Amino acid sequence: MLEKSQVKAKEWVAKAIAFYGASGEEIAVAEFTNSQGPFVQDEMYIFVLDKKGTMIAHGVNEKFIGKNFIDLKDAAGKSFIREIIDTANTEGKGWIDYQWYNPVNKETKPKSVYFEKVNDLIFCSGIYIERLLDLISYNLEFISHRGGMHLQ
Repeated sequence: MLEKSQVKAKEWVAKAIAFYGASGEEIAVAEFTNSQGPFVQDEMYIFVLDKKGTMIAHGVNEKFIGKNFIDLKDAAGKSFIREIIDTANTEGKGWIDYQWYNPVNKETKPKSVYFEKVNDLIFCSGIYIERLLDLISYNLEFISHRGGMHLQ
């Protein structure tokens, strides 16, 4: 299930980037911010940051637009926006994990966000890791990809 969700997050980012390329920034940003539009579904949505951490578009909270979130921390104190910006500026894309408020069930949950940088914009979409087995599977996969631990 987690793999399918991760694929969906990547597909959403690719779809958002394609829409941005076809329609231009002004129309794309308006559509990404439309909470009833095609880039918001249940707990999945697109958000877009500039290279300094300013929110350009947000699918579930338009009040975030124009505000700088570079120093925002999650429920555990992690500067996840700074990590997204730093990784996007050095590697162009990636995954970041953090604790975030789920707008569907109104609880803080583990979230994993996929992002890609195009020009000076960073397109993001995340998944909430709801089930303990998903979290365990995800962490084991993370460890094995990092080569930090070999499980027997």
